[in-house]
Amino acid sequence: MTIGAIHIIGAGLAGLGAAVKLAGAGQRVILYEAGPRVGGRCRSYFDPSLNQTIDNGNHLVLSGNDAVMRYVRAIGAEKNLVGPDDAVFAFVDLLSGAHWSVRPNASPIPWWILSAKRRVPHTRIADYLAMAPLLRKNDVAIGADLARQGPIWSQFIDPVLLAALNTNPVEGSRKLAANVIWQSLGRGGKATCPRIAQPTLADAFVDPALDYLARNGAAVRLSTRVQRLVFDDGRLTQLDLGGEPVTLGPDDRVILTVPPWIAETLVPDLIVPNDYRAIVNAHFAFELPTSTPAILGLIGGTAQWLFRFDDRCSITVSAADALLDHDRSELAALFWQDVCRATKIDAPIPAWQIVKERRATFAATPAQNARRPKTRTQWSNLMLAGDWTDTGLPATIEGALRSGEAAASAILE
Repeated sequence: MTIGAIHIIGAGLAGLGAAVKLAGAGQRVILYEAGPRVGGRCRSYFDPSLNQTIDNGNHLVLSGNDAVMRYVRAIGAEKNLVGPDDAVFAFVDLLSGAHWSVRPNASPIPWWILSAKRRVPHTRIADYLAMAPLLRKNDVAIGADLARQGPIWSQFIDPVLLAALNTNPVEGSRKLAANVIWQSLGRGGKATCPRIAQPTLADAFVDPALDYLARNGAAVRLSTRVQRLVFDDGRLTQLDLGGEPVTLGPDDRVILTVPPWIAETLVPDLIVPNDYRAIVNAHFAFELPTSTPAILGLIGGTAQWLFRFDDRCSITVSAADALLDHDRSELAALFWQDVCRATKIDAPIPAWQIVKERRATFAATPAQNARRPKTRTQWSNLMLAGDWTDTGLPATIEGALRSGEAAASAILE
């Protein structure tokens, strides 16, 4: 089958992932982005209040995120994902001051739960065996019939699942949680080593991709909003750019990667997730001691995760809807107090920035997971991509890139 031009609407990571794969396969790619820059929620920008470039949020990936690793290898950005050679997850209890690390062993056989030095403090082997129901992929709420009690939950499972799902684990989808666990810890510590973009998200995921697309002849059209899609006789026939229509040839293909609330306005009868959860991030122009872990889980405070960079530090709060209406300076003070307690420093609050994302991800509940559409649509030349499509994962970088790969593969097939 002949393939004409491939039009990709939306230049977040799903769109970039699809474009990279298709351009690398020698296809003619045209990428449309409504905003002035690409990257979607995975973006970096210069913040004058901090006088430095920051990321809109903090994004953690794992060494076993296969789609992520294929993508950064393709665009030549492997060196910009950094992290330890071993799976180490450090935590601190802000109330007691206790520090600990969870250290899964490299192989899939989880002998690490036999070692008191590797597992969560004050837990027993039986506590880990009691987690077995969490690994079943039946799509019910995690808290439906699972007793989430004891330090293994409060000091490890709940914080990790809250970050992965961006949804309170009580109501979160057990199927999505199980998929996350099976594709990380289920493959052993070798697949679970944390990776952070350094120095910024743009350096790891965006700028090298744009260079790659330019080298491979792809066109990137910024500040170009697709306002309407025209359908006829079972296929998409025209992209309305607001007075500048693009008529599609019989061999042209389209991948739609815009947010779900926009996609449902463009595609007739499209069912998408319609319940969302917020994320709040804070950035501080302060260099933490190098003894501070690059990623530190915070228990018992307002902040949930602390990220240490060379020129700044940042915190993230998932499922943060309750914080959205809080005063920004109040939040900054609360977060800085947590940073000081976690790192045992005594310093006045530095220059800061608060970033609130009201609709950061879809709510990773069973009901919302059931609303996620497949890659292929009823329209023969239209594919969908985005972390909100049916990737089998919650809304993550891995899910977004996996969806872009799936849409590109469907076209190449």
